[in-house]
Amino acid sequence: MTATPVSRRERQRLATLDEIVRASRSLLREPGGLTLRAVAQKVGMTAPALYRYVDDYRALVRLITRDIDRETAALIRAARDSQPEDDPAARIICAGIAFRRWALANRAEFALVFANPSSTAEDHAEMMADEETAVVFHEMVWQLWQKHRFPLPDPASLDPLVLEIVEDPMIPGKLDGIPEEARTLTWLLIQSWARLYGTVTLEVFGHCDPRVIESASLFRSMLAGQAELFGITDELPRLAPLVEEWLAER
Repeated sequence: MTATPVSRRERQRLATLDEIVRASRSLLREPGGLTLRAVAQKVGMTAPALYRYVDDYRALVRLITRDIDRETAALIRAARDSQPEDDPAARIICAGIAFRRWALANRAEFALVFANPSSTAEDHAEMMADEETAVVFHEMVWQLWQKHRFPLPDPASLDPLVLEIVEDPMIPGKLDGIPEEARTLTWLLIQSWARLYGTVTLEVFGHCDPRVIESASLFRSMLAGQAELFGITDELPRLAPLVEEWLAER
């Protein structure tokens, strides 16, 4: 099927949206922060003209977060793909460290994308549908289970609410390929993402002893906990040099 040509007007609109996103992201690091007025001034247009591209501040934030999330997901995929396809444990570790490295280097952008609460159910649904970064990690957890076949929670042992979540999860990613007998992997997946995300968030906002951030001690402990969660602690000695190599890179 031949793709429909993009009109000149549409190309101009997309170019302007890209300029708005770039200007908005630069404002995240400046005094005064992100406002519609500041964005309009940055791109050299009036506030009413800006509203032809974004309806309101919330729409502007969604536009920026999608752009940042896509960029972050690409960085994580590159880290994952630096390791062999048949070594999902190494791939997920490198991806996790790359996520941490990006977050610590881009605190304002991390805060906007990963620590900006959804104000409405509509916002939450859109965020979940578009969150590529989480999708990448979810896919890696699935690949990790395919390789190691670690034990999964028994559905009978789960709290009824957790079981309901497992059966109808509201998480990014395609779960169609997961067989019914492995559906409780979803619960491990949620726990794993929460541990990684929670640890990195504490480090980004400095809500812990700065020495555990500088030394990455808390992050190392989290990785060990992840290995225990997935029943692959015997892999840690082999992966330890890789962890140190990647954590040493700034």
